[in-house]
Amino acid sequence: MSEIIAYKLNGEIVDTQSIGSRQNEAEPIYFDNSADALNVIRHSCAHLMAQAIKSIYPNAKFFVGPNVDDGFYYDFKVDDANTKLSDDDLAAIEAKMKELAEAKQEIIKTSSTKAFMTDKFKNDELKQEVLKRIPEGEVSSYSQGDFEDLCRGPHLPNTKFLRFFKLTRVAGAYLAGDENREMINRIYGTAYADKESLKEHLHILEEAKKRDHRRLGVDMKLFSFDDEIGGGLALWLPNGGRLRSKLEQLLYKAHRERGYEPVRGPELLKADVWKKSGHYANYKENMYFTTIDEQEYGIKPMNCVGHIKVYQTDIRSYRDLPLKFFEYGVVHRHEKSGVLHGLFRVREFAQDDSHIFCMPSQIKQNILEILEFVGKIMKSFGFEYEMEISTKPAKAIGDDEIWETATRALKEALDENGFKYGIDEGGGAFYGPKIDIKITDALKRKWQCGTIQVDFNLPERFDLGYIDSNNERKRPVMLHRALLGSFERFIGILLEHTAGELPFFIAPTQVVIVPISDAHLEYAKKVARELRNVGVDSEISSKNESLNKRIRTAEKQRVPMIVVLGDNEVANDAIALRDRQARTQSDMSLANFINLTKEKLSEVHF
Repeated sequence: MSEIIAYKLNGEIVDTQSIGSRQNEAEPIYFDNSADALNVIRHSCAHLMAQAIKSIYPNAKFFVGPNVDDGFYYDFKVDDANTKLSDDDLAAIEAKMKELAEAKQEIIKTSSTKAFMTDKFKNDELKQEVLKRIPEGEVSSYSQGDFEDLCRGPHLPNTKFLRFFKLTRVAGAYLAGDENREMINRIYGTAYADKESLKEHLHILEEAKKRDHRRLGVDMKLFSFDDEIGGGLALWLPNGGRLRSKLEQLLYKAHRERGYEPVRGPELLKADVWKKSGHYANYKENMYFTTIDEQEYGIKPMNCVGHIKVYQTDIRSYRDLPLKFFEYGVVHRHEKSGVLHGLFRVREFAQDDSHIFCMPSQIKQNILEILEFVGKIMKSFGFEYEMEISTKPAKAIGDDEIWETATRALKEALDENGFKYGIDEGGGAFYGPKIDIKITDALKRKWQCGTIQVDFNLPERFDLGYIDSNNERKRPVMLHRALLGSFERFIGILLEHTAGELPFFIAPTQVVIVPISDAHLEYAKKVARELRNVGVDSEISSKNESLNKRIRTAEKQRVPMIVVLGDNEVANDAIALRDRQARTQSDMSLANFINLTKEKLSEVHF
């Protein structure tokens, strides 16, 4: 059996240095790749990396080194001039880490007062920054060899366990995440309990680099970012515009079939309405504000207030409910420049947003209808998904009873229909609990996309009502719902999931037509017209370039079908087809080809 490296006591991981006489009450954590074991292994590996950096750069100072998904990082300075490291420096640090690990050093915990630690590290400004964030009372540090750092743990008992690790990249990070403070070094890495798991993870990282949606966006001419316009603000090029439009049209039709009504709210609303909704108090730091005619306005970060105002334009009856509004609403949220990342983290994006106003008795049926909608979309794109209920956060509006009622409604809807789900305690929106839809891509990575939120609070704040069957005024429930999350984020995920090999039905250019010479150009235009008549986007590649180069260009853009036209095709009203996704080449009549593309388009229906 593997060695014990830590314990689980009352839901908390406690290392062997801290467990003392309580180990008989605790569950052992063994040296393996379980989530709890990796937590300890990776946190200890972060300290091993810091020890190696300190060995190479004796003047190095360290801020924090937490675990993150699939690994860890450490923020640090190598000297007072804050020399910047690069990926070229990782090999030397890794080599020193291996040397230190092989020394099999004990990892020792020391506890003292905050005052003692403050004095001990008085000449280290980064340690002083860390200590500012630690409450009064006992403060612990961990040491191995001649390296010591403030830390609450947990850690391995000895560096001998650290054999299978890899430093993955160097980045910059603002001190304490504050854009107004200095930029210091950050190194990311990962660690596992065995060689094979590390090897598999590194393979996934390499594959992820190839699939990076930012690179694919350039290759496929989908979108661009421009510093003159601003960070986190995407420019959608014609190819990307077609891709988005196809997605929007498919969803529009699917919404209308399910009884949703299209609406649109303004992007700029008076600050007073954001105060009334609770956004001003609970979400202000994520919003942009401006002043017009001495009145403060806020640019919307969400579409809910606009839809509430649409609801209030008429007297509503129980016969009208559920009332379903949807909008591809453009929203703006303040994201720090350090976290902007392609289409995944942007400052402007469009949500496939909907708000359903219903009676309390209709909550479950509407949630189940939404989940059916989600299932069809995810199946169409080849995603597996799971669900998680997020409960009341620390910063929230509404009393506990309302939250409990809303959370219970979500759980009952899932329980009664056999859906499996997890619980994220404290992860809800400030106005209500939610179900998050988490999809798994081709590299087994999980992404949070769609969400369903039950909201009793905003209807109360805006005094929403409907007339019931007894002619009495009652309060509706509001369901917030996004299926993709945002078009930007979903498209980024889809590009990486498919490695740019987008399904035919939404590919921006579905067919590239390659006439061998100018003599075949008129026939190429005829093929393009017939494709356009059935809703298929095509391009004619007729540049003064070799046939092979034009085909390679189409392949680089990952166009699903390439049609080559020569004398034989013109004479026989035919085409020579290269089907990229089926990996086949064939000859067929133009009529049969048009029918084939029509069938491809009809394969998906949300």
